[in-house]
Formats: sequence, C-alpha cells, structure tokens
Amino acid sequence: MAETEMGCREQSSQDDRQKLIGSVTSAFDGKLNILVNNAAIAILRKSLDYTLEDYSFIMNTNLQSPYHLCQLAHPLLKASGNGNIVFISSVAGIVALPMLSVYSATKGAINQLTRNLACEWAKDNIRTNTVAPGGIRTTVGQDQSADPDVGEAYSDMFSRIPISRIGEPNEVSSLVVFLCLPTASYINGQVICVDGGLTAKAF
Repeated sequence: MAETEMGCREQSSQDDRQKLIGSVTSAFDGKLNILVNNAAIAILRKSLDYTLEDYSFIMNTNLQSPYHLCQLAHPLLKASGNGNIVFISSVAGIVALPMLSVYSATKGAINQLTRNLACEWAKDNIRTNTVAPGGIRTTVGQDQSADPDVGEAYSDMFSRIPISRIGEPNEVSSLVVFLCLPTASYINGQVICVDGGLTAKAF
C-alpha cells in the first residue's frame, strides 16, 4: 500500500498554496492522481447587505484558491498519467437560492471552470468533474441560522426536496470517490447534482 501523508494547511494566500503543492511534490515524487477542491465559505445575507470585504473573502476562498491550486497541481496531475480533479460546487451555482448571491456566483464559476479545464486538459490525461450538493447535513451556515431570514431560507429549501429528507455527507463523498476510479474514466466535464431531486423540481 502506498504511503500517504495527512495534514491541514491554510489555502488563503498564494504563498500558502505554493507551499502546499511543494509539500505534495516532495511527498509523492512529483506525481498526483487526485485533487479535490472542497474548501468553501458561505456568508448568508441579502444581496444589498454584502460588503466589499465579504465579497473579496468569499471570492478568494471559493474561486481564486481552487483555480490557483489547479494551476499549481497541473504538472503533477499530468505526470501521473491519470489525473483527476473534482470540485465541490453546489446547487446554488445552478438555481437561485436566497441569501447566497455571492456564494452562488462562485459556484456557478466553478461549474464553468470544470467544463473549460475538462476540455483543455483532457490531452494531458486529466479529467475534471464537479459534484454539486444540495440539502446536505453540514455545518455550513449553521452559525448564522439564528437569523430569521437565514432560518427561513434553509427551511424553504429543505421543504422542496422531492426525496423528503436531508442528504448525508457520505452520499457526496461516495460520488467523489467514484469519479476518481477507472470505472469513471469516460466521465469528464460534468456537473453532477447530489440533491435529492431539488434541482429537478419545477412544481
């Protein structure tokens, strides 16, 4: 079994990201099979209430950081001969959800970035896909749920899920694992929703 290293690193600055990929390069002899971009932040507010600082923080965390990590990781993914990039997006990047306009903008951008990288980097044997969860049991936004507007937004979203329950984190992670397996080798450039049918519902 191949040796792996576990760790947690800050990704908010270019220098931090370069150090991270430098460590990965040393640990895995310049090769990387899988890059999962999962870091994100959500600040739930009405569109008129976002500050420029909010906007910059969300954009940097949700879009600039994963974009830069992909650029830095490209040589390692290419060297592996079988590179896989998986972004964690959101149904908020596909349909409008209240209190999430800036977050939604970043996730919509990630969805399109998926398609661009899938086409540009396929020649380097790198596949790129995105998993877009919705209505999953996570801590994202829970610290803001005391706000009546936020609580109402969450309740409304959960009430519209056709499968009539909240999704679990393992239902997202299992799809991420599948997308990185050889059996998924013909799947490229796709945004796959894990949302209990939320984005399919029109009535």
